[in-house]
Amino acid sequence: ETMKLAILATLAASAAAFAPSKVAQTSTALNAFDSELGVQPPLGLFDPLGLLDDADQERFDRLRYVEVKHGRIAQLAFLGNIITRAGVHLPGDIDTAGTSFDSIPDGWAAVGAIPS
Repeated sequence: ETMKLAILATLAASAAAFAPSKVAQTSTALNAFDSELGVQPPLGLFDPLGLLDDADQERFDRLRYVEVKHGRIAQLAFLGNIITRAGVHLPGDIDTAGTSFDSIPDGWAAVGAIPS
């Protein structure tokens, strides 16, 4: 009986070691945006460059809009790179001299091959 009690006490003590500890809440200027979409605990609003220090709702909305727009442009650029590397090119010519899209190489080599 004493052995079972000792084992039970050891298990209970070791389980307490994995219990989450209380984290003190800090107050920052970013708490104004804690109810926005994408804010997650424990970090809250992630702003490592401090772009939103002393910012109002209008500035926050503008930065969020620009971030989404740039993300969409990056997705289209990635998709375009994958498609052209698969061998799919636009039909027709890239200039009036008759340089076809098919004659432009893929990847970084295309930067120097585009006619000016």
